[in-house]
Amino acid sequence: MVTNSLDLIARLTESVVRSRGIHADSKIIVGELTSHFGAAFGLVCLERRETDRLEIVAAAGLDAASFRRLEIRIQSSSLAKIIVENRRTITSIGEDNLLDFLFEKTPERQLVSVPMVLSGTCIGFVSLAFDGSEKAEDEEILKLIDIAAGMIARTLRVESFEREESRKLIEENSHLKQELKEKYDFSNLIGNSSPMRQVYDQVTQVARSNATVLLRGESGTGKEMIAQAIHYNSLRSKRPFVKVNCAALPDSLIESELFGHEKGAFTGADRMKKGRFEMADGGTLFLDEIGDLPPQTQIKLLRVLQEKEFERLGGTETIKTNIRLITATNRDLEDAISKGAFREDLFYRLNVFSIFLPPLRDRKSDILLLAEHFLEKYEAEHNKRIRRISTPAIDMLTAYHYPGNVRELENAIERAVIVCDSNVIHGHHLPPSLQTAEVSGTETRVTLASAVAAFESDLIQDTLKSTGGNVAQAAKMLDSTERILGYKIKKYGIDTIRFRK
Repeated sequence: MVTNSLDLIARLTESVVRSRGIHADSKIIVGELTSHFGAAFGLVCLERRETDRLEIVAAAGLDAASFRRLEIRIQSSSLAKIIVENRRTITSIGEDNLLDFLFEKTPERQLVSVPMVLSGTCIGFVSLAFDGSEKAEDEEILKLIDIAAGMIARTLRVESFEREESRKLIEENSHLKQELKEKYDFSNLIGNSSPMRQVYDQVTQVARSNATVLLRGESGTGKEMIAQAIHYNSLRSKRPFVKVNCAALPDSLIESELFGHEKGAFTGADRMKKGRFEMADGGTLFLDEIGDLPPQTQIKLLRVLQEKEFERLGGTETIKTNIRLITATNRDLEDAISKGAFREDLFYRLNVFSIFLPPLRDRKSDILLLAEHFLEKYEAEHNKRIRRISTPAIDMLTAYHYPGNVRELENAIERAVIVCDSNVIHGHHLPPSLQTAEVSGTETRVTLASAVAAFESDLIQDTLKSTGGNVAQAAKMLDSTERILGYKIKKYGIDTIRFRK
């Protein structure tokens, strides 16, 4: 008996370890119990909390007609009380007219039911039907059914945990996608200069289409951000946005990254790997620095664009692709074509809708807007409290020619936030390249009078900020008179209203 019991437990444990879900596991377990004990039939029943109704999730030894009849009647039968009482129950089938169809020729048939408990709550039961009371009252049998019920309860716990984790992941993924969509909404793109308004118009025109887009402009002008804005405002926004920097990958690896490879395709390929084209299926593939693509890869890319299919490296299976392609470059592709470094036919495939991103020196009116945006961003990131950028520092920022464009401006503001030792960013907090005309290539002439005026204006604004725009209090703090301070406020064009709390 002991050996047989251990064999049964081993088989039940194996079925749970290889868990295929609550329905499949319950069917295996109740089948093993019914066969092992020679029971007439067995069943596993769960109470669904969302409906408060009993559901038979698995049964053994019941024909289809009996199963359907039991499924209809079980909610009103004496078995329903097991959930409430949460204890072992031996039911005489003949005593419950809702269950009497189950005993057929054996009126003394006993139905042994053992509750399944999860976190102290009865969630269902396991029942076995025996002819007579001998086995129904055997403590050894009851213990084994109890063990089986515990196994099913643990399977349900794991399944519930996995379902909850899956739900959380889906919600988190949806939340992150919504955040990205909001982040790259057109209204969040910074800049209202004429060249940028033209860019916004073009992005709006092309976003809802599937057209291939070529973004052109110097390094640091925000090509990747525009690519993301196009994707998250397109019909493909719920699908992946996959980006590849063609200049960052060696020639020997770029084909594998784009198209994937099969196991054994080359030395070190110990497993199959999907390429970026497969990963971006249904979404958008962004190829940055497309001008650095090797000639051999250019040929393969051209074929993918023409045929909309490809093969992995070392493979023969043809894979269909459904992606929206956005490319970007800071190179003169026409010059590269004339030198034979870039294929002309590929250029025409990529240049369906071209958007030129202007350098920062051509959109001077956006510099202050961008600087304030980056100040707010890095003020929070580095846990600093900075109220504003001083007038001389603003003059330096607007006078500089920015060979690194928006990226260089962002780096300059982050550095200024880090080194700032007060609540105002001054000129000496900016990188040396912005402070020195010879290095920056800018022509700046600062007289003593203008420098004093700028310092005086900054000091007045700082004081007004402290007093919430109260001129009388500011005059007292500066050891001056309200009349003199009022004159200087008018002279420097300071708006006191914006300092009021």
